[in-house]
Amino acid sequence: MRKKTSEVFSSISSLISSFSFFFLCLGLFFCTEMAMAQKRKTVPINVGVVLDMDNWTGKMGLSCISMALSDFYSSNHGSDYKTRLVLHTRDSKSNVVAAAAAAVDLLKNVEVEAIIGPTSSMQADFIIGLGEKSQVPIISFSATSPSLSSFRSPYFIRATLSDSSQVQTISSIIQSFGWREVVPIYIDNQFGEGIIPFLADALEKINARTPYRSVIPEFATDDQITSELYKLMSMQTRVFVVHMTTSLGAKIFTKANELGMMSEEYVWIITDAMTGELTSMDSSAIESMHGVIGVKPHVPRNKRLENFTTRWKLKFQQENPTILNAELNVFGLWAYDSATALAMAVEKSRITGAPFEKLNISGNATDLETIGVSKDGPKLLQAILNTTFKGLSGDFQLVDGQLQSPAYQIINVIGNGAKGIGFWIRENGIVKKLNLRSGYSISKENFGSIIWPGDTTSVPKGWVIPTNGKKLKIGVPVKDGFSEFVKVTRDFTTNTTTVTGYCIDVFDAVMSELNYSVPYEFVPYAPPGAKTTESYDDLVRQVFLGNFDAVVGDATIRSNRLQYVDFTLPYTESGVTMMVPIKDNNRNKAWVFLKPLTWELWLTSFCFFVFIGFVIWVLEHRVNEEFRGPPSHQVGMIFWFSFASMVFAQKEKIVSNLARFVLIIWFLVVLILTSSYTASLTSTLTVENLQPTVTDIKELQKNKEYVGYQQGSFVKELLIKNNFDEDRLKQYNTSEECIDLLSKGSAKGGIAAAFDEIPYMKLLQATPYCSKYTMVGPMYKSDGFGFAFPIGSPLLHDVSKAVLSVTEGEKLVQIEKAWFGQPICSDSSTSLHSNSLGLDSFWGLFVIAGIAAIFALLIFLTTFMRDHWHIIRRSDPSFRGRIRILARNFDRKDYSSHTFKNNIELRDAVSGHMDCPQSPRDNLPPPQMNEPPNPEQIFPLPGEEGGNPPLHEAPPT
Repeated sequence: MRKKTSEVFSSISSLISSFSFFFLCLGLFFCTEMAMAQKRKTVPINVGVVLDMDNWTGKMGLSCISMALSDFYSSNHGSDYKTRLVLHTRDSKSNVVAAAAAAVDLLKNVEVEAIIGPTSSMQADFIIGLGEKSQVPIISFSATSPSLSSFRSPYFIRATLSDSSQVQTISSIIQSFGWREVVPIYIDNQFGEGIIPFLADALEKINARTPYRSVIPEFATDDQITSELYKLMSMQTRVFVVHMTTSLGAKIFTKANELGMMSEEYVWIITDAMTGELTSMDSSAIESMHGVIGVKPHVPRNKRLENFTTRWKLKFQQENPTILNAELNVFGLWAYDSATALAMAVEKSRITGAPFEKLNISGNATDLETIGVSKDGPKLLQAILNTTFKGLSGDFQLVDGQLQSPAYQIINVIGNGAKGIGFWIRENGIVKKLNLRSGYSISKENFGSIIWPGDTTSVPKGWVIPTNGKKLKIGVPVKDGFSEFVKVTRDFTTNTTTVTGYCIDVFDAVMSELNYSVPYEFVPYAPPGAKTTESYDDLVRQVFLGNFDAVVGDATIRSNRLQYVDFTLPYTESGVTMMVPIKDNNRNKAWVFLKPLTWELWLTSFCFFVFIGFVIWVLEHRVNEEFRGPPSHQVGMIFWFSFASMVFAQKEKIVSNLARFVLIIWFLVVLILTSSYTASLTSTLTVENLQPTVTDIKELQKNKEYVGYQQGSFVKELLIKNNFDEDRLKQYNTSEECIDLLSKGSAKGGIAAAFDEIPYMKLLQATPYCSKYTMVGPMYKSDGFGFAFPIGSPLLHDVSKAVLSVTEGEKLVQIEKAWFGQPICSDSSTSLHSNSLGLDSFWGLFVIAGIAAIFALLIFLTTFMRDHWHIIRRSDPSFRGRIRILARNFDRKDYSSHTFKNNIELRDAVSGHMDCPQSPRDNLPPPQMNEPPNPEQIFPLPGEEGGNPPLHEAPPT
């Protein structure tokens, strides 16, 4: 019994132990599960989404946002995330008021921590203000207007590109093809107007102007669009930049195609607002855009993007079965990246979704006043701004609250699609491929093949003239004189006007160089009540006033005229010159032979002639009979020989090699000197006869002379500006009147000089008067004649190129000969003064001759001193006595010379055949050739006993 009881208790005890262990494990399990559940618990963060649900961008954006959050949290399932975004979607219904109401509802009732949206820039403007008031970040992936900025509201985050970031791409395209005028066409709202200031600045930097701005109402009717397009057709400009919504843009291109504005000579460029949504446009609208150029942000292609695009198409098709062939664009990618960035920032900031801080408000406050302030907003804002990652659209990085601009792709709409023709990079400009980067370039050669409107590959010039069948009105001056430049002839019987002249022919030649036809007609201009053009400034101003399309004639390019017109490159010589009479300079010619050389050169030449003569005498005196004799004869020989060498008339034979060396150098100097003198004298005797009466304007001002100028010319103001008295100025109308005034002279009621531009003065060179007058100058600078066009005229660049083509060829020379003839007189505009030759031109020759002569003297003296060293080194007689002995020895013949040696041999030969008695002097032995005679024995000093007279000459034979 006890045993059974014991077994029962033992069984119960075991059972209790088992149950205890079971419940213990169960408790531990529940505790663990509760802990894990507590750990997995996340904080919901309310986020508002305000989009246009009936708009393609809104539908696509919402689907991309939801996929972004799904991908973000599924890819981070094992992560220790504390937050989850909860989307609260509102439909703005493409209305600013509805968008504002939706934002107020989200901020007041839901107290969202951030708002993604709205779709358009107009809706965003008001919502940004609400975000700043409640300190809630507003993230937009499609509001691109530059007027929206984080500088105005720090709580606005642009997760898309500003429209201003593409204007440099557009301006580079325009600059590449050389278009000078552009007409922007934009929608009349905040979105359309925002880009215009930036586009205008970019075009101004490349010297392109906007002559007109076409503004299209947001809800424009077909009649309004047609009327505006007709206005564009009547203009010269054919380059249009279109910036508007896709729906309105499709209407405009459809109408433009119907009106024939998608033909040749037209250029259409669309911004990324339309380029990014080409795939969502109707096929008929795309076909009407054939040849259009577009720009859009470049999105790098990769497997991740391709995978997402495939998944998005499947999901979007399931949610929207009525929409077929939906295509994802860059706005959808920005929506995806915006939602990803917000989820990352919320988790990073660790916000808790705390209730808004309520403000103290009165009981009758409006809904806007009842909106509280987010406690987590500032922290969340900083987290978003510091968030960077690799998104679907590229690198997501915000600077100053805006997404950074990537490279832009340039596309060409062809048929139902578009093809890429190049890229624009901030550092490199336009390139064909992104990996082919070098220096900055905007060459049109960097584009791929382009099909332009009209299905042509020829680049349009960007403008046409005329568009309404009218010819260009070219204003020309009416003049009395100088008709060779412009001549207006009226035929009153037929009531026609003929315009001819040098300037007219040049303009016709220039216009014929253009590769397109420009019809024009010449219209003479004279102010009311006048028969001639009194002021060229007034004529040029008519272009600015719109009365003429251009001015052609002898109109000079002046700085004051450039304030209201543009000039082409000049086609004539520039400068204002002076014409004066030529004075007769044939009198006072008695001493003209001295004028070719300056007095310094005359004096130096004389000194060198005497010096060279003296050197030759020293070298020849001891060895040459012709350089011996009485002192007067020897002095005369020095002067005779030196000056005779000037004309190479010397007859004396030179026997010393040193003298010959000196003469060779000196003859070279004399040859150059005499040749230069002859040439200078010839020039002086001829050119000096053509000297102008005045060569300096200061002389005219000092003497208060009368000077002349052409009527209507700017030269009058130029002379007054340069301190000429206005009452001393006389005007002339014709070349004959100018010559008549010059012939009279200032003292007889005429003028002392005439001031005019070089083309007018050169005209006088083809007349018989040119022999009596000459040009001096140019005295003042000017830019020559040019053709005047309106500022920014599209013709200006092409006409300037054509001017260069004409002036560089033979055509201009032929026109000048036809109107001005062959000049009778040579161009005397250069200086006529014949300058005398100076020492600076010949001092090198004199230095060479002097060095040669001194060198020869040194050799001679060295040899002479060596031969008479036994005299120099004696202690007696005195120094003075030794010098006298050396002088006498120098004066004697050098019998060691070959010349005297031959004479002695000849004398001995003759004496051997004749038995004549010899004189005592003949018994003197001849000096030995190798042993000089003792001067004490043969030639004692005078006064000494037994001294013999010095022997000056050889004994008679």
